[in-house]
Amino acid sequence: MSSTDRHEGACFCGIVRLEVTGQPAAMGYCHCESCRAWSAGPVNAFTLWNPEAVRIVQGADSVASYQNSSRSVRRWCRECGGHLMTDHPEWGIVDVYAAILPTLAFTPGVHVNYAESVLPIRDGIAKLRDFPRELGGSGQAMAESL
Repeated sequence: MSSTDRHEGACFCGIVRLEVTGQPAAMGYCHCESCRAWSAGPVNAFTLWNPEAVRIVQGADSVASYQNSSRSVRRWCRECGGHLMTDHPEWGIVDVYAAILPTLAFTPGVHVNYAESVLPIRDGIAKLRDFPRELGGSGQAMAESL
């Protein structure tokens, strides 16, 4: 495995460290109200991984979680509050926030939940009204501006 197939990330204070291996299943932006509230921003940059590719390598006892729906278990550092990831058990994927993986070349391929957007983005990347069909959404594309 090359060094480009392994990336390390950490919470804000560095107590919790994680690593991802391989390549993400997808990368993009989520515009839903839940992600906006959780990230305290107008959009959340995600990287989706198979659960086996994500490993907490330090500070596992400092990881807290909150399940706000059957689709999302959000995880953060209980020491500094730094966000780490969201498990999506219904879909069998883990979203490791792009911002905590500094060596991963973030190359987004899709915007999801664009119908909820509060920050229209014109970047030429596909905009989906909700989620892809394979994840239970409509898969319906939207125009770049709302």
